[in-house]
Amino acid sequence: MSTQARKGKSQTRGEHRFHNPQGAEVKTRDEAFAAQRDVSAEALTVDCKLELNNGSVTFAITAKVNPNTHPFVVTGGQITSGICGAPWDITGGFIGDTIRLDAKRSGQGSCASTITVVGEFQNPPSYRGTYGFDGASSSFKHTTRYLC
Repeated sequence: MSTQARKGKSQTRGEHRFHNPQGAEVKTRDEAFAAQRDVSAEALTVDCKLELNNGSVTFAITAKVNPNTHPFVVTGGQITSGICGAPWDITGGFIGDTIRLDAKRSGQGSCASTITVVGEFQNPPSYRGTYGFDGASSSFKHTTRYLC
């Protein structure tokens, strides 16, 4: 191998290219890993679809979660059907080895004001647990399928 060929290889090996989280090329490693100031709230949440079944009723749930946490922190969402007074606004919770969803009624009717869903993960991907209304969380059994 000639000296010229060796120089070409070592120069290529020593050259680094850096990219920021959005995929744009930047000049330095520090720029690549610097905190991004222009990150929108949408970049910190993704929709997660769930379906709660208790044998006689099915709730359609869309939870907004922060995918950069574990367990996933629930930052919002809605229960859109299958429950009296729908829609219900999800006010908090988490999804991981266990699940907890807290929601308040935003629809019309004389239904309960809040619901709490709790459960443990099982395979195939779902949660087995209980839910209840107005402060209770163990009134009704459920299986909630993870549709994400």
